[in-house]
Amino acid sequence: MKQTPLTAKHKALGARMVEYAGFEMPVQYSGVLEEHLTVRSKVGIFDLTHMGEFELRGPGALVTVNHLITNDAARLKEGEILYSPLTSEDGGIIDDILVYRRAESFLLVVNAANAAKDLAWIQSHLLPDTEFLDRSDELTLIAVQGPQSEPLMEEVLGLSLHDLKSYHFVEPSYQGEVLLLSRTGYTGEDGFELYLPNFLAETLWDEFLAKGEKYGVKPIGLGARDSLRLEARMPLYGNDIDEYTSPLEAGLQRFVKLDKDFFIGIDALRRLKQEGFPRKLVAFTMVDKGIPRHGYSILNLQGKEIGAVTSGTHSPTLDHPIGMGYVDVAYAKADTEIQIEIRKRLAKARVIKGRFLS
Repeated sequence: MKQTPLTAKHKALGARMVEYAGFEMPVQYSGVLEEHLTVRSKVGIFDLTHMGEFELRGPGALVTVNHLITNDAARLKEGEILYSPLTSEDGGIIDDILVYRRAESFLLVVNAANAAKDLAWIQSHLLPDTEFLDRSDELTLIAVQGPQSEPLMEEVLGLSLHDLKSYHFVEPSYQGEVLLLSRTGYTGEDGFELYLPNFLAETLWDEFLAKGEKYGVKPIGLGARDSLRLEARMPLYGNDIDEYTSPLEAGLQRFVKLDKDFFIGIDALRRLKQEGFPRKLVAFTMVDKGIPRHGYSILNLQGKEIGAVTSGTHSPTLDHPIGMGYVDVAYAKADTEIQIEIRKRLAKARVIKGRFLS
């Protein structure tokens, strides 16, 4: 297993370590429930160095990026970020990524489990005058998330972030090194991401913990990251989306610009939009007792199977079970009652509109 520059710090903090995407990563420290609620009420720091970072440079970089993604990178100004699916010729989701527009390049941030696959895919579809660099092994990625993330980040870096908008980034300096600081988040809370040289990782991590003590900071593992993103109704690749799902049925239409001249998969997605698709990803809350889990069957009230759960948990914030899953489109409207098969028992649930958290 690979290790991040912060692995020793995680072990010293008593983290339970697991294998994830080929890395030895912390799944929890003090416990998933406590860590989850810390991010919702205070501030948490995450080691996300297992994510992949690819840089595209040169006169052809914009054309290449727009060739690869369903969203439109041409609308990005320097210092802006967009979210986009990366699709195959048949419209399936290869990955969902972030695209950062810098002065003379684009930074693509990809999911850890897909990094090798994405690297091969992107390299095989580079257009002329585009230089590709894999920056993944050079950079540490630390996320700071929660209501107290702004004052903590400001204190550590010595700058004001009040005017930094969501899905924007700046490049401040820290100990003489230029960092990339963005404001996106995968938790449903305000938050920031810092991309930095590996040799600064331990110093910056320790400073966040020391200066964050008065803000209630805690290190957060992958377990709480998963429950946080589910409450925010953010899809997880490999659970809610994959190469066999299209961004249209996954509810990601706003990130698919079918009016673009071209991107890989555009013809398949145009056909799918015109002809319609038989299933849709929905969010639901449980009416009866029981926790939905990935792979559980979804049925209508007459007992006919209409889909499957892709993500589910007991929401720490709501103190109630929630989930996501694909269902036949006839059952995708808000307030539709469905049933989840939980250990050979049927439990009622209700489809909701929007995020689980208000």
